[in-house]
Amino acid sequence: MRADRLEWEKRLLADDGPLRKIAREVKGPFHVMFPEQIIENIRGFQNAFAGSGVDGLIYYGKKANKSACVTAACAKAGAGVDVASAGELESALRTGIRGTDVMVTGPAKSDELLLLATDVNATIAIDGPGELDRLGYLVHHRGSGAPARIVLRVLPADSTSRFGMTGAELDSVWDRLDPAAVRLRGFSFHLGGYGVAPRAELAASLIDRCLDARAHGHDADLLSIGGGFSVNYLAAEQWEAFLDGANPSWFHGGHAFSRDSYYPYHSPSPGPAMLTAILEYDGLGDRLRAENIRLAIEPGRALLDRAGSTVFRVQGIKTREAEGIPYDILTVDGTSLSLSEQWFNTEYLPDPVIWPERNGSTTPTCVGGASCLESDMLSWRRIPLPRAAVVDDLLVYPNTAGYQMDSNESEFHELPVPPKVVLSYSAGGPQFDCVREPDPRDARRGITSPTRAPRSS
Repeated sequence: MRADRLEWEKRLLADDGPLRKIAREVKGPFHVMFPEQIIENIRGFQNAFAGSGVDGLIYYGKKANKSACVTAACAKAGAGVDVASAGELESALRTGIRGTDVMVTGPAKSDELLLLATDVNATIAIDGPGELDRLGYLVHHRGSGAPARIVLRVLPADSTSRFGMTGAELDSVWDRLDPAAVRLRGFSFHLGGYGVAPRAELAASLIDRCLDARAHGHDADLLSIGGGFSVNYLAAEQWEAFLDGANPSWFHGGHAFSRDSYYPYHSPSPGPAMLTAILEYDGLGDRLRAENIRLAIEPGRALLDRAGSTVFRVQGIKTREAEGIPYDILTVDGTSLSLSEQWFNTEYLPDPVIWPERNGSTTPTCVGGASCLESDMLSWRRIPLPRAAVVDDLLVYPNTAGYQMDSNESEFHELPVPPKVVLSYSAGGPQFDCVREPDPRDARRGITSPTRAPRSS
């Protein structure tokens, strides 16, 4: 199952491309990041907002990839960042994101995070009445300064989520909103799945809450509908063919996954097209414009679509047999912690590219990691590689920037965490930087004045 390749990917995989030189310099598994594609993806969402005439805000969900090059690309393209820890907030500010362009989410946030977010004029998504009270207390005892800017996170009706505020809690919140401590900008929510209608319908219902908040004297001109903007990894026929043929015999050890466990690898309306569909659903965009309400989104994966690949070196090969059919098992020089789909108890479906390209015959191949765990498999299914692999070949997994690269990485077995190689192209040819991301726990630096934004909306 091969996805179409963008021009930067083609150049990376060309015989005379930079892949060989990068692999020689890194001497281990690595991730390739192409920030220009992130900027292109942001432009797509911005164009969707512009096409609908709705004033929109884009906050990159930082948990999807912690590389500094991503938030730097967001700053360059005019997008903000959605963070859930003081470390994430500080690293976003260091790469040029203004405090006013930060949305702080997550439950029961630490005092440190609440105060830092208030100091830099970030918007804080309040998860419950207790957190609202605690923020008010902290702001009052901080002394001088502007009130914290907040949205109230809504628990969707009939949801079993542990996040957000119930309808009853929202109805009784007005006495808790001390204007000297907090400024209510609006409401937010997050939904599972990738449906258009549930997001549009809940957003429409929250317009009424914004109007109610205005009647109580609050600005309430912002709705955030969170993330869940789908990515189209595969063509429809590839996705359907996989689902129809995914039986246990095609997976090493019969380790197949349930049909419902897979990410929807084909989406007919991914990313910006999904945003347009939400805005057009039952006239949502018209209502937002009429009531002068801005719509915020917090995509992670969708802003990283086609912006990175993950590369492993083959360091061992075995042949096994299932139902009389031989297949190869490769061991690579990294682990499945650097290709995190197994964490979701499922399989990453875009096929890896075997590099360099050579003639050969199709060879069913599974891919395992270098750890001593039986479960350390990057690809359980037998991938039809176009030729048999040999030691020192490279396997390039495409489109891994969204969640795959680093949500699970650790120095398991004391193996170093793979670096990210930031790639660019210019008239002089490919340029790349090998970056080992700093651990924010190692240096909780102070925020310098250039990162502090003017106090404005």
